[in-house]
Amino acid sequence: MRLGINLGYWGAGMDGDNLAVAQEADRLGYDVCWAAEAYGSDAPTVLTWVAAQTESIDVGSAIMQIPARQPAMTAMTAATLDSLSGGRFRLGLGVSGPQVSEGWYGVKFDKPLARTREYVEIVRKAMTRERLSYEGQHWTLPLPDGPGKPIKLTVHPQREHIPLYIAAIGPKNLEQTGEIADGALLIFPSADHLEDTAVKHLRAGREKAGLTMEGFDVCPTLPLAIGDDVNGLADMFRPYTALYVGGMGSRKQNFYNQLAQRMGYEKEAAEIQDKYLSGDKSGAAAAVPHQLIDQTTLLGSVERIADRMQAYAAAGVTTLTLAPAGFTLDERIAALRAGTDALERSGLA
Repeated sequence: MRLGINLGYWGAGMDGDNLAVAQEADRLGYDVCWAAEAYGSDAPTVLTWVAAQTESIDVGSAIMQIPARQPAMTAMTAATLDSLSGGRFRLGLGVSGPQVSEGWYGVKFDKPLARTREYVEIVRKAMTRERLSYEGQHWTLPLPDGPGKPIKLTVHPQREHIPLYIAAIGPKNLEQTGEIADGALLIFPSADHLEDTAVKHLRAGREKAGLTMEGFDVCPTLPLAIGDDVNGLADMFRPYTALYVGGMGSRKQNFYNQLAQRMGYEKEAAEIQDKYLSGDKSGAAAAVPHQLIDQTTLLGSVERIADRMQAYAAAGVTTLTLAPAGFTLDERIAALRAGTDALERSGLA
């Protein structure tokens, strides 16, 4: 099992340290450094900054939002980043959610599975450097009855095949991800529930495409905090968990809330959402069960985290992406180093 790091969103208050964290991860032999985007910092700019000042670690978008860019623009960005980084770019895509897609980008959040499939097909075709033409439900290239003509990408990517990941949560999206992508970006993963909530759906998609799980990257992100007080460490992540389970998306379309329900927290997920949407964010955080936090983070001693890493590897994880917590750069660096120590102790390195 490999290790990755997730820098999260640029502008979240730790920007001055993020490059140092990425460089230390590079020095420690981490496999990939991911960056996110929502409606603040964009991922490609951050990844270019990181790639220019690291040596061997891959850089990946977790995610570039599908409603933010036309698919040909995404292919251009991927090819450029792969070329500039010396073949170290990984393209992570996702549909975002209805509030961001419609409120920020002005793109209807309809038929997300069909849109994702067409988007991936166009991106892949563009990056082959064939002349681009496509007829689908959501995109037609070139536009009919106009001056447009099939054009091919002029940039030569470093590699013929740039790894493509999709952020997936729901069963149908996970199955399609297994069918059309090279890896899955997962959030709030519990090793105890991963087979039922994710892996079996990914496997079904691979089988539909005539493939196995061999070579497919199952890549969840987990917050990491080192210390002896597991309860106290878990409390650090109450606002984070409450935000996703309670406040991401609308009452009817919150994919993280639905995931918590599938993990057995139906009553608790409803309570967290009710309180969060009513404006009681502290009450929502207090309503998050300790077990839910502990199952979806890596908390405690190096030995405890090593045991958890073994559980994730047994559940099918191939790249474990860590989000090291800390109030200072030294604390985040210490967490990074503890992650590599735990991997070595687990025997998975």
